[in-house]
Amino acid sequence: MADHHLAQLNIARLRAPLDSPELADFVAFLPEINELAESSPGYVWRLQDESGDATALRPFGDDVIVNLTVWETIDDLRAFTYRTPHLGPLRRRRDWFVPLGGPHLVLWWIPAGTRPSVTEAATRLDQLRDQGPSPKAFTLREPYAGPDERALGGGQVALA
Repeated sequence: MADHHLAQLNIARLRAPLDSPELADFVAFLPEINELAESSPGYVWRLQDESGDATALRPFGDDVIVNLTVWETIDDLRAFTYRTPHLGPLRRRRDWFVPLGGPHLVLWWIPAGTRPSVTEAATRLDQLRDQGPSPKAFTLREPYAGPDERALGGGQVALA
């Protein structure tokens, strides 16, 4: 078993309120996508409130929703993101969200068995925004090997 897991934060600025007709499809997808994530290989944890998702939590502003998850590996997160029915709603993100003009997703390694806080996630997103990808804050396009993996070329890992 690995000593580290991958934390993932992504944020999105809503085009309209969650209870609006414009976001009805997105809201309808949430239970299905959350269940899909939880049943995916490598899934560890996700931030959620009493309703079962995290849409009521707004640490980045009233119009910004947050998704904070933990996965065993980069490949597990990548497989869920791009090789499951999650891809359909992902392709529709511009229907529901306004582009942020900067990073909206950040990844970093955490000790297995721990949970990232929203405050830590915000710090990592700021690090990515201010300094670019590094072992402390990176993206799926520019990943860095975890402490349990052998690094390839400057710490980056090979893309699948």
